[in-house]
Parts: sequence; structure tokens; C-alpha cells
Amino acid sequence: IGAVKEIEKLLDLKDIVRMEAFDISNTNGFQSVGSMVVYERGKPKRNDYRKFKIKSVKGPDDYASMREVLTRRFTHGLKEREENTEAGKFTMFPDLLLMDGGRGQVNIALDVLKELGLNIPVCGMVKDDTHSTRGLYYNNIEIPIDKHSEGFKLITRVQDEAHRFAITYHRSLRDKAQVSSVLDSIEGIGPVRRKALMKHFPDIAKIRQASVDELMKADGITENVAENIYNFFH
Repeated sequence: IGAVKEIEKLLDLKDIVRMEAFDISNTNGFQSVGSMVVYERGKPKRNDYRKFKIKSVKGPDDYASMREVLTRRFTHGLKEREENTEAGKFTMFPDLLLMDGGRGQVNIALDVLKELGLNIPVCGMVKDDTHSTRGLYYNNIEIPIDKHSEGFKLITRVQDEAHRFAITYHRSLRDKAQVSSVLDSIEGIGPVRRKALMKHFPDIAKIRQASVDELMKADGITENVAENIYNFFH
């Protein structure tokens, strides 16, 4: 709470309960993803975290990807509010939006909010050349922040968490794509059996180590197909 109060004082805001932070992750042009992490009263509220697979943007374009994520998040929220969906995933709106970056990302967020008729304060978490948090960008100015303060530590935690959540989701998608491409090379494996294998085994290593009998425990895997899989990996 003390850390939140420090942030309120820095930004000249009051009654910040819920903060939402957003980040984009992409590597070598593979599937871009967005993350949304939520902090309430200075603590992470993990049940409200959300992840987004970018649909409308080709290649690594963080600004366009962020525009899509924010548009989807708040459009969905407005729809839930209209339908009085109290337990909806996006019904609660933040008292402060935290963007991973400075002016560019903040302006994207302000554009989206303006288009949707929403008035939510937007603050950028600015990094220095070593990718460490340097300050806050708010109302067109960069505000320095004491690196020993509780407010600074909270901002850093939020920024790191948004980044971690995006990276983790990105890796899981990349790993699934790699598993799919390997399994697709095996005779007798189509989309249905591939999905069954990925559901039954936690990762490709477990499929690789499995015996014929163990492979047959996955839905739809016959003895012939199990032998094909076993032979492929051995």
C-alpha cells in the first residue's frame, strides 16, 4: 500500500487500487503474444492475468500488436459491462494503465482509450540502455523516480512480471509448434492423434521415451501407430 501511495504522489493521482500492465513478446518473427498482469493494492492478482495471441499483425510490430491487445481487452470489457456480466474476465477496469515503454506505447494506449470513450490514466515504465527501469512517463513528461523507494521497487516488479508472463506464454506456443512439426513427420499421425498425444504426454521428451504400450494409452493410438512413433524416435 505504501508503494502504491508513493506512485499516486508521483503522478498526482488518488485512489489507485487496480493497476494493469501490458507487454508484447516475439522472437525472430514467431507468433507475437501479449500479456496483461494485474496488481491490486500493490500485490499481484494472478487470477486476473490474461494472455493474447496476436491475430491481426504479421511479423514483429510491437506498436500494432499493443494496439490490438488493448483494443481487444477494453472492447471485451465494455461488452461484458453492457451485458452485466459481473464474473466476466474483463469486467473490472484499472485505475492506472502501465505500459512497458515510453511515449510510443503510452500514445498507443491513449489512442485506444479515446476511440472507446474511456478515461483511464496511462503511465509508461521507461527503461535505460541496460533495460532497467529508469522512470515513469506520464502526461508527456518523464518523471524520475528514486531507485531506493518502495514505489520504484513495485514498478520494477510489475514490469518484470508483465515481461515474464509474456515470455512464458510465447515459449509455450513455440514449444507446441515444435512438437507439432515433429509429430507431423510420423506416418499415421494427423491433427486428431497429434492433439491426443500432446494432451496425454506433458512434452515431446516423454513421447520420445515412451514404450509402445505407453503410447497406446493415448486416445486413438493403435498398436501400428504406436510402433511407428516408437521407431521414429529410436
